Amino acid sequence: MILKEQLIKHIEGGQAFAPLQQMLPEIDFVKVGIRPMDLPYSFYELFYHIRFAQKDILDYLSNENYQAPKWPDAYWPETNAPSNEEEWETLKESFFNEQRTLVTLIRENDLSEPLKNNNEHTLFREIMLVVEHNAYHVGQLLVVLRLLVLHA
Repeated sequence: MILKEQLIKHIEGGQAFAPLQQMLPEIDFVKVGIRPMDLPYSFYELFYHIRFAQKDILDYLSNENYQAPKWPDAYWPETNAPSNEEEWETLKESFFNEQRTLVTLIRENDLSEPLKNNNEHTLFREIMLVVEHNAYHVGQLLVVLRLLVLHA
């Protein structure tokens, strides 16, 4: 039970990196599509990628007939900004809804049981992929946020 609670804390963020819940309110919608200092991505592009990868792993966990999206094209948005504020809000809402689904999966399942669609993978492995991937890109989000907000 302790392991599950620790994983949930890491999924929700804030253990070894800033939680997205604190970061997202700090960026104005008008800045989410800006690529500061010649970086190859905007805040929106990074957040879209984090959400897409998290959803992809969730799909992998829940679909026995899972087909991986085309890498890398499907994992990144076609534009550096959402088309409108509603799209941005929907993206954020989707991320947190899917995060809650992952938390439910952690609470309700055996972490070490092999997955139905791949007996070499476990729920624990997939959750760790989400934690590791999110942590990596949340660090990038923080750099972009600092460049956009603190050095504007």
